[in-house]
Amino acid sequence: MSTITPSHIIEYLFCPRFIYFQNVLCIPQHEEKSYKAMKGREIHELKMVRNKKYLRKKIGAKAKYLDVYLTGGSLRGKIDEVLLLNDGTMAPLDYKFAKYKDIVYNTYKTQLKCYAYLIEVNYKIQVKTGFLVYIRSNNKIVKVEITEKDKQNIQKLIYDIVEIIDGNLFPKATKAKSRCISCTYRNVCIK
Repeated sequence: MSTITPSHIIEYLFCPRFIYFQNVLCIPQHEEKSYKAMKGREIHELKMVRNKKYLRKKIGAKAKYLDVYLTGGSLRGKIDEVLLLNDGTMAPLDYKFAKYKDIVYNTYKTQLKCYAYLIEVNYKIQVKTGFLVYIRSNNKIVKVEITEKDKQNIQKLIYDIVEIIDGNLFPKATKAKSRCISCTYRNVCIK
């Protein structure tokens, strides 16, 4: 059985065929050359060193775990911070090399939901919220609500993605054809 990451789920939501091209046909997308991806990784490393002892009491954190690698079923991921909150729940916290523009993108929400699922599977403690830190907006912290339905949806997405990879299935393309314009696989995709 294949193991997948939150990135796979985000790519699947962009277009299910992304999973097929990248993981079945093994056609790379060369994300490692992206400036934002490289800068984000560099900033992430700095934050892990600088924030080692900093506890976010303003958001109700009483303990934290840094750079946590978790697996659960077919999902795996590395969470910047796992927080234990005063109310007995836990929450993922993720740094974003981005500016906050009064909207939380679905990709960010999906990543937090994946982390919530992993935290619950591993720690057996409920997750009701997640936090994003927008580095390019003076480290603004944004709270994101996470429901039981969100975590159930993540389980379904995991199943659908594993089915494509392990079953060698060619899925239907996204219905949002405007996404095809910027897709790295547009030259090999059958429309």
